[in-house]
Amino acid sequence: MHSPTTLSAWQALTQHQKDMSATDMASLFKDDATRTQDFTASAAGWTLDYSKNRATKHTLTLLIDLVKEAGIEDAIKGMFSGAHINNTEDRSVLHVALRASHAQDTLMVDGVNVLEEVRATLKKMDAFVAQLHSGEWKGHTGKTITDVVSIGIGGSYLGPKVVAEALTPYKKDGIKVHFVANIDGSDITGKLKQLDPETTLFVISSKTFGTLETLSNANAARDWFLSHGGSAASVSKHFAAVSSNVKKAVEFGMAEENIFPMWDWVGGRYSLWSAIGLPVAIAVGMDNFYELLDGAHQMDEHFRTAPLAENLPVIMGALGVWYINFHNAQTHALIPYDHYLRAMPAHIQQLDMESNGKANLLNGDGVETDTGPIIWGGAGTNGQHAYHQLLHQGTRLVPVDFIAPLASHNPIKDHHAQLFANCLSQSQALMVGKTLEQAQQELRDAGATDEQIAKITPHKVIKGNRPSNTLLTNKMTPATVGALIALYEHRTFVQGTIWGINSFDQWGVELGKVLGTDIFNRLVSDSDNSALDASTQALIEAFKKAQA
Repeated sequence: MHSPTTLSAWQALTQHQKDMSATDMASLFKDDATRTQDFTASAAGWTLDYSKNRATKHTLTLLIDLVKEAGIEDAIKGMFSGAHINNTEDRSVLHVALRASHAQDTLMVDGVNVLEEVRATLKKMDAFVAQLHSGEWKGHTGKTITDVVSIGIGGSYLGPKVVAEALTPYKKDGIKVHFVANIDGSDITGKLKQLDPETTLFVISSKTFGTLETLSNANAARDWFLSHGGSAASVSKHFAAVSSNVKKAVEFGMAEENIFPMWDWVGGRYSLWSAIGLPVAIAVGMDNFYELLDGAHQMDEHFRTAPLAENLPVIMGALGVWYINFHNAQTHALIPYDHYLRAMPAHIQQLDMESNGKANLLNGDGVETDTGPIIWGGAGTNGQHAYHQLLHQGTRLVPVDFIAPLASHNPIKDHHAQLFANCLSQSQALMVGKTLEQAQQELRDAGATDEQIAKITPHKVIKGNRPSNTLLTNKMTPATVGALIALYEHRTFVQGTIWGINSFDQWGVELGKVLGTDIFNRLVSDSDNSALDASTQALIEAFKKAQA
């Protein structure tokens, strides 16, 4: 893969951006009566309005040309067929298979029908969840389980937690699901204080069963259980695992039948659709978990089959590249106007930044472009009283995705109308801004003097012409939540394909793990640290002094 800067579409876009530099979005609407309908697309229960972008129909044509020239069509075929598109680890990338087992019979990867494994795992999850909700599963004292604690980190934590929160209206009575990830002892200590060891089940999610944070928290949970009346023989009644290392999980005390598989062809940040999503299934029931998978599969099929110019992940991915590489945008904000979806930006942050935070092309050469943006955001309307000031009047260009349901699960008078009005007004304000003349008239109408108008007006001018997408669905359901997350997975893949990078490895994360283990060993021993840099030596000594 060569640098995308060598592509003819890239060069055409470079020139086009110069031609567009003086264009404002408001004028595009004035000049094109059909702009909104021409810049709207729908799939899998979602409608994308991308009309409030610094883009004309010609811009979109050039962006689609870029996506094609970068090889997205072959890349999509490769992913869905099980080709080893994760070239640095020589692996398939098949999170799409996790939600396709009901729709096709066979997907052979390295001589194995992976869909049979997926179906078997779903069946095992179904039985496990049924035991918990029926009360058949008993703790060591004969009491039914009332609380489940999911212990993981990264993709084993963020995805399931975000989805469980997003599907709060669908939660089943009887069992409360909690999440622990942080190695900070305050995280698990705070959770354990709320729980009864006789009625608590822990689900440990770790592919290797050796991730430092997860294993440390798992050991803390077992110590708590054993110190509150549990025994080594009864650990299996209160602990289950999602791991490929069955041997270590059994040595921990778990029954082999309560260990669920993980596969190398699913990256952690794409794994919530697998048994990693077991906490979600426990929280909302397997029927809703299947709906979640089905919604994601609908988006998969749209991504796989829709024409590129009508393809939501392709459109969003290409527009993101337009701003990152041709307008020097460094960040991208996600703002859900739905309280239950408030943590979604954190999941997409991990998904995108771990996938596309890369500095090398697939062939190992260094990139010649910026790659992944900084993803951030939070719940509307809260953000309007925090960081929206920077979005409107700051010096940085920040493209925004506004995400909202048309109906609320909890209607109170006109609350949802107010919420939705805020969503629309923010995207409108980003686009139109406020002119000098408008600011002057506003002050004049308020009775300001000429001197006050001259002094204050510059501070009230808002340039506008700031881009945003608006994603709407009728209601947040398991299916639409599944489709939404799949949309961002594929959008991330589109951008990685354009940049010519591997979106599915994470060697930077691996380095942190290795160094973390080394420094931990130094913190708890009297090892010679003279080979380390002076700063790290001093910080290690400060820690040891504080512990003493």
